[in-house]
Amino acid sequence: MNRPNDSSKPRCEASVSRRNFLKTTSTAAVGGSVLGALPAGGVFAAAADDELKVALVGCGGRGSSAAGQALSTYSQGPVKLVAMADAFEDRLSGSFRNLKQRHPDRVSVDEDTMFVGFDAYKKAIALSDVVILATPPGFRPMHFEEAVMQGKHVFMEKPVATDAPGVRQVLAAAKIAKDKNLKVGVGLQRHHNAGYQETIKRLQDGAIGDIITTRAYWNGNTPWVRRRADLEKRYGRKLTEMEYQMRNWYYFNWICGDHITEQHIHNLDVINWLMGDYPVKANGMGGAEVRVGIDYGEIFDHHCVEFTYANGAKMFSQCRHQLGCWNSVSEHAHGSNGAAQINRQAITGPNAWRFDGKAKNAYQQEHDVLFHAIRHNEPHNEAEYGAKSSMTAILGRTATYSGKEIEWDKLLASEVSLLPEILAWDAPMKSMPGEDGLYPHPVPGQPLMV
Repeated sequence: MNRPNDSSKPRCEASVSRRNFLKTTSTAAVGGSVLGALPAGGVFAAAADDELKVALVGCGGRGSSAAGQALSTYSQGPVKLVAMADAFEDRLSGSFRNLKQRHPDRVSVDEDTMFVGFDAYKKAIALSDVVILATPPGFRPMHFEEAVMQGKHVFMEKPVATDAPGVRQVLAAAKIAKDKNLKVGVGLQRHHNAGYQETIKRLQDGAIGDIITTRAYWNGNTPWVRRRADLEKRYGRKLTEMEYQMRNWYYFNWICGDHITEQHIHNLDVINWLMGDYPVKANGMGGAEVRVGIDYGEIFDHHCVEFTYANGAKMFSQCRHQLGCWNSVSEHAHGSNGAAQINRQAITGPNAWRFDGKAKNAYQQEHDVLFHAIRHNEPHNEAEYGAKSSMTAILGRTATYSGKEIEWDKLLASEVSLLPEILAWDAPMKSMPGEDGLYPHPVPGQPLMV
């Protein structure tokens, strides 16, 4: 395979000013006037037998899988992957080889439609009818905004932002997407699991009476770490701080949002779905007790949060990355007349019930639903609840980092941005290691900008 467009190595020239798109965020929060003034692009209305051209932005494991799932909707009509973009050539090349091997007849990508760098997403989006946004989530707001500006249908992975300005940017773009009749899917795939759908419906219909308390967990182990020394050995050079943080992105808040945002969002989203609402405030505690070291960045390894909804109902939330501890990835509801373990699709009490149907693969189903909506021009826009569930996780993170009770409305209005001011390989970073190589962690009880 020949070298893709742009540089095959990180360059300093490819940069995007955070200030520029934050201007859009601030104005959009007031009423979406900037996004509304953007050129619409050509909104593609597909017939059932039209070929849908797909672009992949973010070529890691999740993005490659999502692209494969999009290509597997071909039974509905022809679909091809026509463009790919990533900040790193090696990630793009590996993804291309994998997808070409698995879907040889549906991958029409060549060196002219592979784009590398910070602005690569714009070029790939321009060639598509449908774009898959699967970079680390810190980039999601600007990528989603660009896709909406260009008039493209979108599938974007969760979470959709890592800070309040990013959430507002997504909410503003979501409104414009709806006005333009664009279809938007978000990777909170439990919404497309038949067992979850039936369980939530029964609970909302009163199967356990009034819902008083809910619980949500993502307690497990550290998913992965990419050590600086290993990366520099692999690439045969020193990495700039920007490249290191992007390669090891899970451990930096501007790009990941902490594991409460990146993983636990799934469980928080289920409870929001059940409640039909979002928390009004949260308080909690957390820290970095076990997972510490020069390659574990600035995030916590445990969070415990109490969320309060407007009706007074509570959600008690835990997420933890610590070896040798009790593990659970689950959601629970307790009502005035019974209880439910939602992830097992089971209800106990007078209306005891268990789902006994067959659920399709929810990762595939979310793409099947999106592409069906595109081909049949049916309403489909998951961006708003994707943004608000992302905000729920950000609310919880801010509560644990600060040790304070945090109100939703005040935090959503925050102008504090986590992203670097300039996106360039040699850009100064807001979080830097000390002389000992360790990154500073938030300290509860000390002043925290929110």
